[in-house]
Amino acid sequence: MSKRMQARVLLVVGDQAEITTEGRGHSEPERVPVARLVEETGLSRGQLPGKRLTAVVDDDGELVRFEQA
Repeated sequence: MSKRMQARVLLVVGDQAEITTEGRGHSEPERVPVARLVEETGLSRGQLPGKRLTAVVDDDGELVRFEQA
């Protein structure tokens, strides 16, 4: 069973995006490949910084997918 939670893209650096979620705040953001976010959300790289997304999390706490909020 998967869970949904809010996520926010803080910034994009190189090929990685830093994302905050309920479990990871500003001091320890998740790092996710930009290419993955572009593919899963349909947003362009330039649209990602500051964007609010929905993160789908599996039972092990892994971020399995991102969707536009």
